[in-house]
Amino acid sequence: MEKKTNPVVSGVKFLGNDLREIGTTFKEGDWKTRLSYLIMGFGPLSRGQLVKGLSYLLMEVLFFVYMVCFGWKYFSKFTTLGTVETTKQHRVTVYGDNSFLILLFGLLTIIAVLALIFLWRLNVAENRKEELLLKSGKTLPSNKKVLGSLLDANFDKTLLALPVTGVFVFTVLPILFMICVAFTNYDANHQSPTNLFTWVGLDNFANLLNFGSSGFALTFFKVLGWTLVWALFATFTSYFLGMAVAILINKKGIRFKKLWRTILVMTIAVPQFVSLLYISKMFAADGLVNSYLMKWGWIRTAIPFWTDANLARVMIILINIWIGIPYMMLIATGLLMNIPEDMYESARIDGASPFAMFRYITLPYMLFVTGPFLLTQFTGNLNNFNVIYLLTQGKPQSIALSDNAGQTDLLVTWLYKMTVNDTNYKMAAVIGIMVFIVTAVISLVVYGMLPSVKSEEDFQ
Repeated sequence: MEKKTNPVVSGVKFLGNDLREIGTTFKEGDWKTRLSYLIMGFGPLSRGQLVKGLSYLLMEVLFFVYMVCFGWKYFSKFTTLGTVETTKQHRVTVYGDNSFLILLFGLLTIIAVLALIFLWRLNVAENRKEELLLKSGKTLPSNKKVLGSLLDANFDKTLLALPVTGVFVFTVLPILFMICVAFTNYDANHQSPTNLFTWVGLDNFANLLNFGSSGFALTFFKVLGWTLVWALFATFTSYFLGMAVAILINKKGIRFKKLWRTILVMTIAVPQFVSLLYISKMFAADGLVNSYLMKWGWIRTAIPFWTDANLARVMIILINIWIGIPYMMLIATGLLMNIPEDMYESARIDGASPFAMFRYITLPYMLFVTGPFLLTQFTGNLNNFNVIYLLTQGKPQSIALSDNAGQTDLLVTWLYKMTVNDTNYKMAAVIGIMVFIVTAVISLVVYGMLPSVKSEEDFQ
């Protein structure tokens, strides 16, 4: 059995070996290599590697231009996020610091410094590689060959350059910015540039776990509890009922199979924005359902579909079944057709009941194939904004819940209200981090329990 290594120990060893290699390269390298430690790309340029040398040199020049003209201005104030507020003197606006821009561009500057260190290390490695090639009597590749490799051997790097940049700009940077906001007092009372915000450490996280009258803990755990209950019911009711509908339609002797599938698929074609808003109005106190029930004399007062917390939650789960069944039916239909018929024939010969065949043949196969999909659906339902917000907007409200949270709010809809309605960005950022932690922990734990991960060899 292979012995597991401690990742911390492995990281320390890797760093030690890397530093040793940097020192060896400087010690054994010629003057061109040593000068490249200060002027990136000098070694490749002096050896005729213009493409590589100019690339490294250009990156270093751009970094210092950015730092001198722009970056240092914000990075120098990163520890305070600004101290000079914008004011008006004699009807003239005197601009001061902007905490938002200082945080954003200060963070970008830190990333730029880390990127330069990474490029500097690649520059050192390139010098080492070139020197070893020359010492072994080989020649360095021509500049034409280096450029050609961008469309051949290194085409993967060329192809991924733009997507990776996009992911960094539009995904990684906003996430890092949100994490930083969680450690500030950025809210409605601290809006730059007139009212600066600053670092507050772990105060926001302490406030989230505070059960006092001014804390968020009671509301957070209630909303978290309902979020988990909702995700559990929304995932498994749609999963098993969708599978049941697929089995029923796929059963021999059922007529008009294409018609039933078409009807279910048509519900997917209707945008949720239209259908959910319509259903929300239909079950309102003055909606169609209550109006006709009272008209027919079945009830005397309107049923509080959306104003009673427990009834509203049940309604949301039931309506989500109507939304989720068609998706699962389509997936299950294709998978059921791939289960070998001889397995069912053998089970019938052995006297197995339909329920036993479902339990020991259909369900294990479905769980194995759709396990990752089921996990994806569960994590998606943890952050299912559309269904909740379009049906109830998180209502009914409750004085027992703080910061405008409603009885049917999920963490993600509560976060939305904090950001858009209350401009409480600091606590919204904290909630965003908690949503990530909850989703990541559940995903990692459940992933290890999936049949497709635990018993992969059983289905091969």
